[in-house]
Amino acid sequence: MKICVVGAGSIGGLLGVKLALAGHEVTLIARGANLAAIKANGMQLQMHDGSELVARDVHATERIAEAGPQDIVILGMKAHQVEPIVGELPALYHAETVILPMQNGIPWWYFQRHGGLHEGKVVASVDPTGRIAAGIDPRRLLGCVVYPAAEITAPGVIRQIEGDRFPVGELDAAMGGLESARVRKVSEILIGAGFKSPILPSIRSEIWLKLWGNLTFNPISALTHSTLVDICQYPLTRELARKMMKEAEEVAAKLGIAFRVDIDRRIAGAEKVGKHKTSMLQDIEAGRDPEIDALVGAVIELGNTVGVSVAHIEAVYAMVKLLGRTMKEEKVYVRAHAIV
Repeated sequence: MKICVVGAGSIGGLLGVKLALAGHEVTLIARGANLAAIKANGMQLQMHDGSELVARDVHATERIAEAGPQDIVILGMKAHQVEPIVGELPALYHAETVILPMQNGIPWWYFQRHGGLHEGKVVASVDPTGRIAAGIDPRRLLGCVVYPAAEITAPGVIRQIEGDRFPVGELDAAMGGLESARVRKVSEILIGAGFKSPILPSIRSEIWLKLWGNLTFNPISALTHSTLVDICQYPLTRELARKMMKEAEEVAAKLGIAFRVDIDRRIAGAEKVGKHKTSMLQDIEAGRDPEIDALVGAVIELGNTVGVSVAHIEAVYAMVKLLGRTMKEEKVYVRAHAIV
């Protein structure tokens, strides 16, 4: 299969290496030092068990149009980075091309092929101009939830921290449990590359389960410079996380979503990950815009849509937004330093 990974960062790089080593023709879209390193040395992946994989037989380019038509297009960038490349994506299409978005949080397509009361509603928090929804045909999309945690340790080098699950599902599966030939094929490809990729009858329920942790632990860690286990074991932040998750649970319930685990079990799962810096904390420490709107702002938006108060979520959102603005205006990053 011809597979293009647009955004060969931590998750995109992880996928790219393992798909290439599984025998697929992989093209990585990257920039700057990362692109130069991939061209020179291939993409390197340090596995959580200490082993190392290197995919040398990959194509790497900065220009999407150079990749040509693909069977699968994986969008590996963060949610706020999708809109700028929407106009370039058609160069990757043939008639049967499947697009597999890998963004965390509430996706732009959440209400596309939804079949519910809010069918077709644009999620303004992640698609403020509506350009993404208008520019990507939802019939090409498969839903996917990203569970692995990974980080870029050097240009062209990815370290897998934990996790190997990429559940997939059709967008309209909630209207009949659709298991199509193409979703089976994508699942088989991911499994063949060494991942777990169950086909889910309702991908939106899984999105909420993953988001339940991200919308709480990511912003709290960004504000406190603490890891998952620190947040979960400190009583005040553990209780704050609980309150935020309770509010999100009420929003999801109004949208017909029921969680298959309770709040305590979800917090316990995060605690078991240990001394892991969330992606949002990594962004703050690197001076990048925090991925706050898809993870938190969208939940506030949906809360307003269904008439549920989310006061704790709103308060945390406001603080991270201000932190992001301050970093941008002052051209600074925020990182903890040892006291000497």
